[in-house]
Amino acid sequence: MIRQINKLAENNTPFLLIVDFEIRKPLLFPLEELPEDVLFSTPGYSTPGKSTIRPERVEFQSEPVPYSRYRSAFNIVRENTMLGNTYLTNLTFPSRIKTNLSLADIYSVSRAKYKLLYKDEFVVFSPEIFVQISNGQIRSFPMKGTIDADIPGAKEKLMEDEKEIAEHVTIVDLIRNDLSLSARKVRVDKFRYIDTLVTSHKKLLQVSSAISGELPADYLSHLGEIIFSMLPAGSVSGAPKPETLRIIEEAEGTERGYYTGIMGYFDGKNFDSAVLIRYIESDGEQLVYRSGGGITFMSDPEKEYQELIDKVYVPVT
Repeated sequence: MIRQINKLAENNTPFLLIVDFEIRKPLLFPLEELPEDVLFSTPGYSTPGKSTIRPERVEFQSEPVPYSRYRSAFNIVRENTMLGNTYLTNLTFPSRIKTNLSLADIYSVSRAKYKLLYKDEFVVFSPEIFVQISNGQIRSFPMKGTIDADIPGAKEKLMEDEKEIAEHVTIVDLIRNDLSLSARKVRVDKFRYIDTLVTSHKKLLQVSSAISGELPADYLSHLGEIIFSMLPAGSVSGAPKPETLRIIEEAEGTERGYYTGIMGYFDGKNFDSAVLIRYIESDGEQLVYRSGGGITFMSDPEKEYQELIDKVYVPVT
């Protein structure tokens, strides 16, 4: 896969890359060979696709995993945190959802920076950039910290929360290290700024930072190595990454698959990519929404469980 990416990049051939969290089932499509039932959208490009008719009233209900199951997994993470095996672990779970929208409908009506519809298997509407590469520069914008915008003093509470600050600092440091594997002069250009996300039933505030570095002149011939050296994405795994991945496997109990993997589009010169969060997959006749958040030694299980629930939404207005 890495060799194929390098060859396409060297030849300035556009492609779509999709990589699962476990890095076991990566998919690579030269754009001219993209299947008709795979649609994607980035800030710079969107595949042509049929629009669907949005229902007059969007129905969307969720049934999260029972708190007892979440608490059991949380305790595994907490124990490993206290032992010093991890400083930050991204813990996620599926929620069953009921909606009058199909996966294709959700792709059509949702508003997000990055979108992906993979056949009739899953749909993504992600606000989070993985990395952007252009003109010898690599940039990342990790997102950590979420709050309901309607809570009184939401912005101040989010920006001043010690747990959220510690979590964000850990992720920024991890992403800096990941970028440093391929880049030099890595720096934090902007630290902890707020984005507003509009959903089907509320507004959320999300904290991000901007990090960048300089790549070598021949970076296109090593684009595959650059991408895969940073996987899985730090913002949806944790730190230190290798041990935290073991803890995630133990606590969650199932593979994530393409959830929290990445999608990337190469236009022949530049590479733009997203973390596959805000993710709905088909499980037989049932739709499942996957969500979660970062756990540190300061985390409160009830608040973290609520954050998992708050992130179950479709961004339509």
